[in-house]
Amino acid sequence: MFARWIKPLLPTAALCIAASAASAAWKPTQPVTLVVPYTPGTGIDLIARQLSAHLPSALGQPVIVENIAGASGNIGSERVARAKPDGHTLLVQVNTLVMNKSLYKTLSYDPVGDFTPVAQTSWGTLLLVTNPNVQKAATVSEVVNAAKAKPGQLTYATPGVGTPHHLSMALFLQRSGAEMLHVPYKGTAGAVTDLLGGRIDYMFLPVHVALQHIQAGKLKAIATGSAKRLPQLPDVPTLAEAGVTPDNIDMWYGVLAPKGTPADVVERLNLEIGKVLRQPDVAKSFESQGMVPAVSTPAAFGALVAKDAQRWAEVVKKGNITAD
Repeated sequence: MFARWIKPLLPTAALCIAASAASAAWKPTQPVTLVVPYTPGTGIDLIARQLSAHLPSALGQPVIVENIAGASGNIGSERVARAKPDGHTLLVQVNTLVMNKSLYKTLSYDPVGDFTPVAQTSWGTLLLVTNPNVQKAATVSEVVNAAKAKPGQLTYATPGVGTPHHLSMALFLQRSGAEMLHVPYKGTAGAVTDLLGGRIDYMFLPVHVALQHIQAGKLKAIATGSAKRLPQLPDVPTLAEAGVTPDNIDMWYGVLAPKGTPADVVERLNLEIGKVLRQPDVAKSFESQGMVPAVSTPAAFGALVAKDAQRWAEVVKKGNITAD
């Protein structure tokens, strides 16, 4: 008799519980700040701007982008590491964050341990390129053979010591047993100018920077650091196909919170960020900067961060690389 009364109420009760859980989800009580530890106009800045444009309607608070550049991202990153862990101050970063853990010996914060991963936002691909008018190598094996024939004489450029471009080439050379001379620049623009001018032999470049020059015949793509071949360059093999490394060397981008941020705060932010990343206009804006949106759980992003930190620590140690 009681079962006949209770059964029809079960669906209603379930709906009430779900509604109650939704209403009890964390909500910010003040504006949320997204700290970008680099200058405006970078790919990381673009990610933050897209999030700041779309998140307020879901969170019910303004989302502000604050650029705090300097020291390879360490100044802005430390600012977030020291912030109150309540979800109102977040860091938008690239895998440079975990590289810095090994590159800088005197940091006053832990680039890995002082943060709680919230959500990965995207991947960015690096291409190994050369000037075909200077170097005739068309494959990874030809590059390696050319470098081994002239140890330390061929050059490669980077935007600076400890950048993803630098450590990707360091990994490439360590795994292949080749040797080249590193020529660090202060930013990408000068390095690309000298590569195009024939004063530099090789470089790892983000796909959106390199593609226009590849299509114009001014640069040649030798390999991609991504896990799969790129649709824009289907004939260019991956480094894994060439036997250099079993993993991709793509740059990850993501959002992190100060260590100790409550799980319900992280889960709500992860949920809303994921919704933003699935929007077609956001994907289009990411593609303009050579990035591909990536939706992940906090746990999956945390595992990626930890794995990447270990990999680059090994590269830095083996190459005796330091940014101090």
